[in-house]
Amino acid sequence: MEQQLSLSFENTAIAFEHMSDKALKRANFLFSNIGRPWLVKLGAIVTPLAFKLHLPVKGLIKTTIFNQFCGGESLEEAVHAAEELGKFGVGVVLDYGVEAVEGEENYDNAVPEFLRAIQSAAGKPHIPFIAIKVTGFARFGLLEKMHSGTALTGEEQAEFERVRKRIHTICAAAAKADTAVLVDAEESWVQQPVDDLADEMMALFNKQEVFVYNTFQLYRHDRLAFLERSFEKARAAGYLLGAKLVRGAYMEKERKRAEEENYASPIQPNKDAADEDYDAAVRFCVDRLDHLAVFIGTHNEDSCMLAAELLHTKGIPHNHPRVSFSQLYGMSDNITFNLAHAGYRASKYLPYGPVKDVMPYLIRRAQENTSIAGQMGRELGLIREELKRRRL
Repeated sequence: MEQQLSLSFENTAIAFEHMSDKALKRANFLFSNIGRPWLVKLGAIVTPLAFKLHLPVKGLIKTTIFNQFCGGESLEEAVHAAEELGKFGVGVVLDYGVEAVEGEENYDNAVPEFLRAIQSAAGKPHIPFIAIKVTGFARFGLLEKMHSGTALTGEEQAEFERVRKRIHTICAAAAKADTAVLVDAEESWVQQPVDDLADEMMALFNKQEVFVYNTFQLYRHDRLAFLERSFEKARAAGYLLGAKLVRGAYMEKERKRAEEENYASPIQPNKDAADEDYDAAVRFCVDRLDHLAVFIGTHNEDSCMLAAELLHTKGIPHNHPRVSFSQLYGMSDNITFNLAHAGYRASKYLPYGPVKDVMPYLIRRAQENTSIAGQMGRELGLIREELKRRRL
């Protein structure tokens, strides 16, 4: 008789075991305020201005929002944060959170930073992944032109060859160090060359194991079919697919652009449709673990529970090397730590970098999260439940 799965996302003792009383109180204060859209909007305007005017805001930002959502200002600090999480069976995705500054020199200079991250991850089972964005190594306009299908000039072809070389250098180093690379998704109007690059790297490096993952944004209505096509393409070509499943990060931007430029929006008509496609993608991947690896990157408790139950009922080991769960550092600890406690491979996306340089990333995250219905309330409710349990 099959043993029932012992997993609950309501267990706050496990969810916040890694947090001191002081850290828990700080999180309570932060989530009480971050759930207010007006405050997030104000912060998005005021913060960059404060840095520009050299106002002394760094200390305040670092002790509040930065410490909650980032692993540190340097790679060394991030690795230390990873070690702390590792004590609870939680891995990390090292994510250099500095937004790309355009220019060939800047793209070239970014490569060594990622190579250092790979070097730091090598031999550390609690750092199984690093994340990259192709826009960190390529001019947006170049990707946009390629996506549109317009022929590149000789100069642009040489420019893209340099992009390919940068991505190849990182993926080759990662495969050698037994670390996986998650290629993040971008806006729909530059996504095609990103997909093509990810496919090319998967074909090169995903022969026996999965070292490169492409990202599938299921809030797009065409991505479930694209996942299926990507799988068939990989099988036909004899490599393993790496599939990072997310809902998506550019919804408002995508809808606005589609409206302004008068084309059909690539975004799902409603949340239910996105949820259905996401869960269908989870089922699709769990049924094909002989030929792919899946990274379930979501804060949606139902989708995480679905994946956990599928593994359990199919008799697939909870810690199967080709199934990973992940949530953002500082959020949804009730999912990550309870999954890890139940033996699943769970990790945190761990951004790091200088406070000033990581601010655009943090502001974007805050804006995304205030637009997710009920997310902040859920975080706050769980934190307060744990404060009550600890009698604080």
